[in-house]
Amino acid sequence: MVMEIHLQSSPANPSAAKAIPEAGLDSTPAGVNSNRDKLHREKSKLALLPLVFLIYFEVSGGPYGSEKTVQAGGPLLAILGFVLFPFVWSIPEALITAELATAIPGNGGFVLWAHRAFGPFSGSLMGSWKFLSGAINSAAYPALCADYVARAIPAISSGAPRVGAVTVTTVLLSFLNYTGLSVVGYTAMALCAASLLPFFAMAGAALPHIRPHRWGGIASHRNWRLYFNTLFWNLNFWDNASTVAGEVDRPQRTFPRALLASGVLTSLAYLVPLLAGTGALDEPFSAWDDGFYADAAGMIAGRWLKYWIEVGAVLSAIGLYEAQLSSAAFQLLGMADVGFLPKIFALRSKWFNTPWIGIVTSSVISLAISFLSLDDIINSANFLYSLGMLLEIASFLWLRRREPSLNRPFRVPMRMPGLIVMCLVPSAFLIYVMTLATWKVFLISGVLTLFGCALYFFMEFCKSRGCLTFTQQEMPGELKEEGGNRNVV
Repeated sequence: MVMEIHLQSSPANPSAAKAIPEAGLDSTPAGVNSNRDKLHREKSKLALLPLVFLIYFEVSGGPYGSEKTVQAGGPLLAILGFVLFPFVWSIPEALITAELATAIPGNGGFVLWAHRAFGPFSGSLMGSWKFLSGAINSAAYPALCADYVARAIPAISSGAPRVGAVTVTTVLLSFLNYTGLSVVGYTAMALCAASLLPFFAMAGAALPHIRPHRWGGIASHRNWRLYFNTLFWNLNFWDNASTVAGEVDRPQRTFPRALLASGVLTSLAYLVPLLAGTGALDEPFSAWDDGFYADAAGMIAGRWLKYWIEVGAVLSAIGLYEAQLSSAAFQLLGMADVGFLPKIFALRSKWFNTPWIGIVTSSVISLAISFLSLDDIINSANFLYSLGMLLEIASFLWLRRREPSLNRPFRVPMRMPGLIVMCLVPSAFLIYVMTLATWKVFLISGVLTLFGCALYFFMEFCKSRGCLTFTQQEMPGELKEEGGNRNVV
């Protein structure tokens, strides 16, 4: 059942309802913020270009980590994977995100969608799944930075020095996030340019050495689990940027454009170095492990390019962490705005207007997870993300059926049968990826799902007993009854 909170307005002031802010746009009751705070909020809105690069780092961050597709299936399957997979997975996910993020543009994104479609329990559980998957995913990046730095400073490769390096990296990157979403967005633009430029230099140097027949190679022993998990990890999380929709300038117009531009950028970032490396080198497929692009660049152009790509890997990891942390922090803020979490998670910094409680919480959880093995991180994130995406797809279809007249500034141009077909392939793929999980991933994901369920009922208990303070705001576009008519707020 969808939560309903009735607005109190007198006939003498019929516009009072309009003073209620969109969920996620404000963490305090209407009228409390000063004009200075409102002006600061408007000036800090996220524009198109920084949003494009924020989405790019939510999804990809460059070709780093995609090498294992060649190891698992050979060049042909790797190339086909990055050509075809976006059509069966990335494009449907991006279209769903564009429609729902523009129809319900509040912080919290997919949490609000599931809440509106199936009620508060579903919204809360969606929040738990997506937050935990994001925290698990982002935990890999400070560890990856430390691993690359360890190549130059071997002393921090293990033991207490490595723990210290990962901790310091996490703290510094989290502070950058604290300085503001626009700062993160423009930083992402610079990081993208710096991390992708060496790959285009490698492609240029590889042109004289490319032999197209090399692209047709297929591994004799194919590892489908590794292949699909790597593709999935490198091309998901398109919907994560929806959690900052309340911070975007004109989201109904900006979001679809940003998703399209970031999709083109992501595809080029994977295919250009993949075609260059596999076409110019005769290395065995087993050599294509994490970090092999740096070795490939050294073979093609020299050690200078190898070092440049290694530096680019660190810069890419920084961008990935910043984007994931922004999404997670604003998701917690959005969940607090609709009462799934205590009001403290909606607090913003007075200096930078950022959800500092969410940033600290997400950073601490990511730091604790960062000392697990990378394979466990990827597989657990994939499983939890798959659960959340199945619920997100169901929410999308149900809202189309239940609320066909909902104002959708961007609308996927299909009727219900076409939408079902569009969602069928990614849904089947999600289930397939989940079946590839090991018993450890099943166990971890099951425990975390039970934690998400328990969290919802614990929050409800706290509300009933008054143990904690919760924000009382409506969701954007909330349906309510007035005089027998159903109105959209």
